[in-house]
Amino acid sequence: MRIFLKKIFIVSTSFLLVISTITLAILWTFSSNIPDYKFLKNYKPPVSSKVYSGNGDLVADFSQEKRIFVPYNSIPKNVINAFLSAEDKNFFNHPGVDAKGILRAVINNFKNILSSKRLEGASTITQQVAKNFLLSNEVSLNRKIKEAILAFRIERALNKERILELYLNQIYLGSGAYGVAAASLEYFDKSIKELTYDEAALLAALPKAPSRYNPYRDKKLAKFRRDLVLKNLLDNNFINTEKYKTLKNRNIYLKKKEKIFLEDSQYYIEEVRKKIIKDLSYEKVYKQGFNINTPINLELQKIANASLRNGLIAYDQRKGWRGSITNKKFTKNWYKGLKKYELENSIGWEIAIVKEIEQFSAKIETKKSSEGIIEYKNISWTKKEFEDLFREGDIIYVKKNKKGTFELKQLPSINGGILVMDPFTGRVLALSGGFSFKNSEFNRVTQAQRQPGSAFKPFVYALALENDYTPSSLVLDAPLVLDQGSDLKMWKPQNYGKKFYGPSTLRTGLEKSRNLMTVRIAQDLGIDKIVNFSKILNIYDDPDELLSISLGSKETTLLKLASAYAAFVNGGKLVEPVLIDRIQDSEGNTIINNKQRSCSNCDKISFMSEEYPEIKDNYKKVFSSQTAYQMTSL
Repeated sequence: MRIFLKKIFIVSTSFLLVISTITLAILWTFSSNIPDYKFLKNYKPPVSSKVYSGNGDLVADFSQEKRIFVPYNSIPKNVINAFLSAEDKNFFNHPGVDAKGILRAVINNFKNILSSKRLEGASTITQQVAKNFLLSNEVSLNRKIKEAILAFRIERALNKERILELYLNQIYLGSGAYGVAAASLEYFDKSIKELTYDEAALLAALPKAPSRYNPYRDKKLAKFRRDLVLKNLLDNNFINTEKYKTLKNRNIYLKKKEKIFLEDSQYYIEEVRKKIIKDLSYEKVYKQGFNINTPINLELQKIANASLRNGLIAYDQRKGWRGSITNKKFTKNWYKGLKKYELENSIGWEIAIVKEIEQFSAKIETKKSSEGIIEYKNISWTKKEFEDLFREGDIIYVKKNKKGTFELKQLPSINGGILVMDPFTGRVLALSGGFSFKNSEFNRVTQAQRQPGSAFKPFVYALALENDYTPSSLVLDAPLVLDQGSDLKMWKPQNYGKKFYGPSTLRTGLEKSRNLMTVRIAQDLGIDKIVNFSKILNIYDDPDELLSISLGSKETTLLKLASAYAAFVNGGKLVEPVLIDRIQDSEGNTIINNKQRSCSNCDKISFMSEEYPEIKDNYKKVFSSQTAYQMTSL
């Protein structure tokens, strides 16, 4: 008997030694190829940068992953309890891998295989952190072993709170939201501190399959999964039976944040985005969570867009009808393939197909399957009859009017830009670089180089006032012929209307925009002075010394010209256009500040005092206050 027991002991010991050796060999093999996990101690997940208007409204979000980082101490208990109940109830007790959970999953998976159900996983939150940060989503034994080894090591390197903080800020929760804070805003438009237990349970239900359980996609399925999490909360004694019944009977109420990511501000936002990427780099802007304050005024932006579009439409309609967008055979899904023609919702136009043409009207159907008619009075600007205007199957733009009928619209072939700027600070309050950002992203305020023409003349006259001219100085308005050099024709500038008025005052020359008077003033001042003045004003960078520059023949941008014009209003000071007021990092430190003015001794002046604050600035004086006053008068 003793010999038998001895043999059993030897065999058992040998078996354990073999198993231990194999286990150690496996661990050693995989451990030698494990990613470095120590960076997790100081890791900060990528956070989106946010752009705000002058009134503090959120207008844009620059991100690869929509995320708001929240430290562990700021995450409420009900959110933590919900995720622990959904994902890893033994999180605070296991060393990284949950042996009980693995055993339970193995037993349940035997049953699942027999009943053809989906297999259960047994990954802890620590293992999910290891997978999300350090490994791929590959389904293999190789990955699971590495995941387990990393989980043990992460638990030794980090405390439980830090691991949970990483997990709750990193996980994808559907609808483009990463982390609990971003998801709370996306689904409920709430701070996580305002979430109720049922809302927290819904978020905790999402990591398993964010697309499948997305409440925007399938509320019924999302509620089923949420109720399972609520049951887990009950089983884990986080809520009582009465609370469970109350929460389970609640419907899912989503309140998606009404985004002020206005389509109409896209030209402005894109200009801001390009500038900060140039100054700070793409990597920082899209990952370090900057707060970007801009001067944009959303109400003025709306008005500016409407003004520009109405002007372009009015001009374009005076040129007549150019034809339909395209022609298609009318079918149930006729609008397929027309997405590229869609414009901003704020324009209010719809894509429609012409179904039937009558003598005094045309029947149409819009993309939203709304049938209607275009009446004869709504095509009067085309100066055509319906039979000359359309063919059946024509794809056109229409806009529904207050009477319920549709007006015919046409995308203008002309385009333009509009700019609204505070002349005392240079802050750009509104900017639109074209009729439609969807149709053309080219910004005609900042990118289009155009001849300012007569819009440049006031600077010639301002320079004249700075050089001993007065508003009543007489300048000859008479024909002028100038030699442009060998092999070139003689230059004969003319007034609009091709008339000449003899000696006229400087004031009259500007009021009537007389070309010949302007050229004579330029001759008298010297073209080098005008060229240098245009450089000081930042209208031109390096213009040619030609007399024709006095008539605005050299190209510049609307942004540069508007900035120079501000000097006429603000007393002769040159302002730089400001599209960004201030940029702060994720911790509130100011890294860029474009504030150009300061209030002297404001903190020492009482509201009861007879003293007044003095606003000081460091703007460059480009001409005198007297000249600015006279030019405004002229």
